[in-house]
Amino acid sequence: MTLTRSQKGMSMLSWMVLLAVVAFLASAVFKMVPHYLDYMSMKKIITSVETDKAADIRTVGDFYSHVSKGMSVNSIRDLDMEKALKVTIENNEFRVHLKYEKREGLIENLDLVARFDQEFRVRMP
Repeated sequence: MTLTRSQKGMSMLSWMVLLAVVAFLASAVFKMVPHYLDYMSMKKIITSVETDKAADIRTVGDFYSHVSKGMSVNSIRDLDMEKALKVTIENNEFRVHLKYEKREGLIENLDLVARFDQEFRVRMP
């Protein structure tokens, strides 16, 4: 009977280990979330070409200009658009390939890596 009374919860060491694990996971999440938000913004910018009738985007140069303006508005500054975005015109639609990689340092020589690779088919307005 005395054994069940002495067990009242987690020890101080257990709480410290749990706190360290939670802090580690929170650190990783807070470092990677901005990259995913930037990626979702880039997807929205690319697909908005189809619905934005006022922009009148007809050439690859116009497309890059539209994406550049969208990146400026959304404060995406750490992405090289020329390397990450490949645009071609096929059958009256833009074929867009968005491919890039983001690395974020975690601990010493360990990095978190997010690879983004998606292809879009956007009809010309």
